[in-house]
Amino acid sequence: MDQPAAKKQDKLITILKSLGAKDEGGDGDDGDSADGEQCDAEVWDKLTRSFHQAQSVLDQNRALIQQVNENHRSKIPDNLVKNVALIGQLNGNISKVLSIYSDLSIDFSNIVHQRRRRRATTVSTEDGKD
Repeated sequence: MDQPAAKKQDKLITILKSLGAKDEGGDGDDGDSADGEQCDAEVWDKLTRSFHQAQSVLDQNRALIQQVNENHRSKIPDNLVKNVALIGQLNGNISKVLSIYSDLSIDFSNIVHQRRRRRATTVSTEDGKD
């Protein structure tokens, strides 16, 4: 992973962790803390796997683009023909990255909605105890 991408990923993880800390309520009264910690571990595992998978494909794209550029600069007919397949592979990789991020977005959104529902249920149950 190149330096700017690594910094962006670290920054995103820091932001997501801070959101997770706020999501837990911070009052220490969460009866589902073990369940929440297991869910957090699953979420972070999913995020990490997805980011690594996407970065791997993006790294492949970087190498493919370099090869396309070298082939283009060479102006050798056979190399120019090879670029057609390389560009097709780039296009397929872009679709893979789009799919990875789309799946990640859906998963993350579902997790946030589940937590909000759980928190709303907990709050309404606690309100009924008063």
